[in-house]
Amino acid sequence: MEKLRLGVIFGGQSSEYSVSLHSAGSFLRQIHRDKYEITMIGIDQEGHFYIYDGSIDDVEHDHWKEQGIPCAWVHKGVLPLNGQEMIPLDCAFPILHGKNGEDGCIQGLLELMNIHYVGCDVMSSSICMDKEIMHILCKEEQIPCADYLCLKENEENPSFEEIQKQIPLPWIVKPCNAGSSYGVHKVNNKDEFEAAIADAWHYDGRGKLLVEKTIDGFEVGCAVMGNEKLVVGSCDEIEVTRGVFDFEGKYDLVGSSIYCPARIDEGTFRTAQEFAKRSYRALNCTGMARVDMFVQKDKSIVLNEVNTIPGFTATSRYPSMMKEAGIEFGDLIDQLIDLAMQRTVGVC
Repeated sequence: MEKLRLGVIFGGQSSEYSVSLHSAGSFLRQIHRDKYEITMIGIDQEGHFYIYDGSIDDVEHDHWKEQGIPCAWVHKGVLPLNGQEMIPLDCAFPILHGKNGEDGCIQGLLELMNIHYVGCDVMSSSICMDKEIMHILCKEEQIPCADYLCLKENEENPSFEEIQKQIPLPWIVKPCNAGSSYGVHKVNNKDEFEAAIADAWHYDGRGKLLVEKTIDGFEVGCAVMGNEKLVVGSCDEIEVTRGVFDFEGKYDLVGSSIYCPARIDEGTFRTAQEFAKRSYRALNCTGMARVDMFVQKDKSIVLNEVNTIPGFTATSRYPSMMKEAGIEFGDLIDQLIDLAMQRTVGVC
């Protein structure tokens, strides 16, 4: 049987570059290599593309670029810029987080090149990345979210006092277009607010911030996979001992703990899974997404956000929730690639 020609894309120009390298390393160790002819494609922090054929360790430790061959995308493949022949690709697996990777940009490029790709399409990737647009669509679909205001860099925004009249403190301030909790702050007063927005502007590439009402509850997540037919993984639970589930909390478990399965009763567990599927459908997701939610004191559920390319390290939440549901990491990769090949791209 002929192997599927798979491009694995890692790196990128976002603040989550290092997260991508670690996700890619775990992914490359877990994939069933006998099924695929793998081409590794790295993107450096200036946005240049390279074909890479070195060790996984050098990817994880960011020593891959010195061994890379500059390349360009062409119809149904990549072209090394050193005179070698074009490398054809049947499918690409973007292991990219944040700007240019999770926001529809790489998806649009792959569509133009007529290459199948894993994960959500251009539109749903862009919608889920932009938290203001996500809020607007969820309101239309009657999916509960936190009360919010959107601040825009090139417009006159309401003052601290004006926001306070609409949304009671404390607030969560976050960039509209960033991930891994970069630039996310809990705000209790005016001084904290001014410091939070100054930091959050730094991480948003489109000049928009959200000020959200803090939800009195705790966070759970649910892994969802599928196109027409959906498969849900287990739910996990985030326990936070300091303010927000920030970058250190997510990746180093500083001031936080993750429990999978979530420590919630069976009824709330099933409700969270159904809520995750409903949110996935409402935002037109395909392939995969991790749906993050809050469980309030009365057990009602509020959507936090939807991550279209969740972390892919061996201990990341998405593969952990799927493993708890009986799908091992390598098999999960196979199923996600199968889903990608089922969808039409370009003029295929």
